[in-house]
Amino acid sequence: MWAPYKKRLERDLDRWQANGWVTRDGHAAILSDIASRGPTVSLASALAILASVLFGFAAISFVAANWEEVPRLGRLALLLASIWAGYGMAGWLASRGHAALADAAILFALGMFGASIMLISQMYHVDGNPTDAVLMWWLAALFAGVLLRSNPALALAMILVCVWSGMKVSQSNAVHWPFLIGWAAVTAAFLWQRWFPGLHLSALALTIFIISLGYLLGHGHEHMAVAIIGLLAAAAAIGVEKALPHFDHVAAPVLAYAMVIAFAGLYALQFFERTSLGTLIALAALTLVLLLGAISYGLATGNRGVLWLGYIGFSLEVLSVYGKTVGTILNTSLFFLVAALLVAALAYMALKIAQRGPSRTEAAA
Repeated sequence: MWAPYKKRLERDLDRWQANGWVTRDGHAAILSDIASRGPTVSLASALAILASVLFGFAAISFVAANWEEVPRLGRLALLLASIWAGYGMAGWLASRGHAALADAAILFALGMFGASIMLISQMYHVDGNPTDAVLMWWLAALFAGVLLRSNPALALAMILVCVWSGMKVSQSNAVHWPFLIGWAAVTAAFLWQRWFPGLHLSALALTIFIISLGYLLGHGHEHMAVAIIGLLAAAAAIGVEKALPHFDHVAAPVLAYAMVIAFAGLYALQFFERTSLGTLIALAALTLVLLLGAISYGLATGNRGVLWLGYIGFSLEVLSVYGKTVGTILNTSLFFLVAALLVAALAYMALKIAQRGPSRTEAAA
């Protein structure tokens, strides 16, 4: 997303300079600052991380293919050597200023650590719960990410926390509340590192956890609670954005994730629960009103995430309602008439906003 942002900024700066809002020196200084920052993820770093994953699989496959032919002591030495070779390569690369390649080497070492847990357990016939092995793995990834200041290692830790929790849920078919402890630990590391993509990963993981509560609590019938949590979080995000404009960069993405939670709860109530046709129409109307409100807010504030999620949610809602009520022509036609009137009202509001002159709405649309 870096290139489109830079091009849009260049066009805006040209217009601002032509209008006399930005000086020529200011124009050059802003572009120079943007160029010095550069994209947060380069092609080289992305390819290096993919290469580390492939190296890890290659090493694991080689070891597995020759596992029975290697003495136990040799197996242990080979596994430990692979892990420390990865960390040693990471240190060597970091000392030469290749941070992205160093992160890739750390990921390789962590991959070999996870494989070592599994292979050593198999070698010594250690009976244990596989989830405990994943627990050890994400703890190692967390410590490596914090001690070595490696953002990809922390991302791996969050993914492993989710895998660990998912395995626990599949075993017990109940909410795995310790997930919140692991989630909080890795999120705190993201905050300490000031790595905002990692915070998005944390928000996504927490969003999935909250949505899953509707399927795990109350014998799988707590979707209304999920919808309420999403609506309360959305209201809080809007309140923060209005009261504390300096935190809009935090409130805006929180609003988008809260919107997903609320929609997921309402959608499950409509299509995964047994409801009468009247209840379905009422919930569908409420959902569409909320989605239209989200779209309107996204247009007014320039929140592209909320705007496009609103578009997607609206389309999914309409298609799902049509699929469920296609047999009742009269109720279906009435529903779509109401939906059409709501959308027409939104279009009128958008037109009035656009007529007020250039604004953030145009940029969002």
